[in-house]
Amino acid sequence: TLTIMSLLDFIMVALLTIGVLSAGMAFAKQGKNMTSFFAAGGAVPWQTSGLSLFMSFFSAGTFVVWGSVAYLHGWVAISIQWTMALAGLLVGTCIAPRWHRTGSLTVAEYIDKRLGVHVQKTYTFLFLFISLFLTASFLYPVAKIVEVSTGLDLNLCIILLGAFCILYVSAGGLWAVVSTDVLQFIILMAAIIIVVPLSLERVDGLHALLSQLPDRYFQLTANEYPLLFILAFGLYNAIFLGGNWAYVQRFTCVRTTTDAKRVGWFFAALYFVSPILWMLPPMVYYLLNPSLGVMESEGAYLMMCKEVLPKGILGLMIGGMIFATTSAMNSKLNIASGVVTNDLYKRLYPHSSQRRLILVARLSTVAFGVISILIALLIQHMGGVVNVVISLAALTGVPLYLPVIWTLFSRRQTGTTILATTITTLVVNALFKFAMPALTGFTFSRTGEMVFGCALPIIMLAAFEIYFILTGKTSNRYAEYAAWEQANNAKRNTLTAQAQAEAKSENTYSKRIISLGIFFIGLAIALLGLLSEGHTMLVTGTGACFMLIGVALTWSIKRNNENKN
Repeated sequence: TLTIMSLLDFIMVALLTIGVLSAGMAFAKQGKNMTSFFAAGGAVPWQTSGLSLFMSFFSAGTFVVWGSVAYLHGWVAISIQWTMALAGLLVGTCIAPRWHRTGSLTVAEYIDKRLGVHVQKTYTFLFLFISLFLTASFLYPVAKIVEVSTGLDLNLCIILLGAFCILYVSAGGLWAVVSTDVLQFIILMAAIIIVVPLSLERVDGLHALLSQLPDRYFQLTANEYPLLFILAFGLYNAIFLGGNWAYVQRFTCVRTTTDAKRVGWFFAALYFVSPILWMLPPMVYYLLNPSLGVMESEGAYLMMCKEVLPKGILGLMIGGMIFATTSAMNSKLNIASGVVTNDLYKRLYPHSSQRRLILVARLSTVAFGVISILIALLIQHMGGVVNVVISLAALTGVPLYLPVIWTLFSRRQTGTTILATTITTLVVNALFKFAMPALTGFTFSRTGEMVFGCALPIIMLAAFEIYFILTGKTSNRYAEYAAWEQANNAKRNTLTAQAQAEAKSENTYSKRIISLGIFFIGLAIALLGLLSEGHTMLVTGTGACFMLIGVALTWSIKRNNENKN
């Protein structure tokens, strides 16, 4: 078990939490209308949106699950994560610009216009239901990390973490989400920049590490993770990245279609570099202690950090892991409240004022967050539910998102065919996952489950498509939808001067908050470096670098503003 964190670590986590929270709360006055609260006025810079997409995509689970694979099998953990980079390239090139062209505020709004309101209601219900469980499943493992490293009660950890997210997401909307994501990215990066050299130093450098690790560590695949699994996993991630409602929001909240592409490409670039850095510490730990079993290996990442990090920086690392997870949770909260407000409430009360809608948005964020906390509190009584949740995601990801992505490129599919595909594949997947093992003892291998989950909906959709081509049919809603999409784009291009100015000022405000945040994170790290015994240069240097970045950003914002005026 990990020993309790030192006082310095506690102070560090507390400072970071206060920092991120106040950055998020700083946007409370910003979200004045629905577009600002849920799409950040369509003015998010692609770099910010890409970072935010990256931070929303992984959670502390990444370090726990893949860290364990890296410890046991080596490089294959990096191969598996590189498929996410490929997914990002694919989505950025084909799917993201197509979403951007629809001009819809949420995916639910698109489904409503393209496939009809009944289909949209079904999808909305499914999405909100699954999101509740996923959000809770994000909360649980990170509360576990906090419990292990601080000794606080698990239930208390869940409630505190949940409240932390709810607070700034309900206050500041999407601007708060993307801006805090950037800060959380900086915190995580700072911790990694410090962990990697210290880990390598412990085993006398990279060359020594490479010569001492067993040969099987350097194979791109492993027995349990063959090439087929890796490819299917990549396809699955592309569908998840291109179809999950919270991620689509990252493609639609930027200004142009090219920006939407860049968001995907930037995500891919980040996912190409970071797994190499993330997976080094558990591999190094294998040299220090090769005896961990499968279950204990899940702690390999944290054990390595514990081993090499000076006091206070462990707090930085744990803070980074907590925030990696809360950033995955906060985007889910924002999109869920977006769907409730824009697609449920606004449909019932179409004449509501923007003020009323923002109130509904804030209340629904809180309600959704509280239910997620309750589910997370129940998880430990369900036993081993984290596995169930991971397979839930695998079971529901492709059936929920692929059919909708398909309609972006097909004018033939109708609400009926799309719903039929989703519901059939969900039912079949559930049967194979839960009923078959109980009745016949048949279970899929990990690879089989992935391949089957991706193949079935693709085959069904292709069959419908071919049938429609042969009979020469087009969806009867398509002409109406195409007109709506065109009108949307025309509206976007002729945004009122006032709306554009508002979005611009929000963007500048967000940049200012981010650069201040980076400066203070750097300051905290630099001070810690001076307080810690040993490794002062590395830690203080890292902190100083971030302080400089913060200053440079602030200065460039000032200059931009002066130029405009």
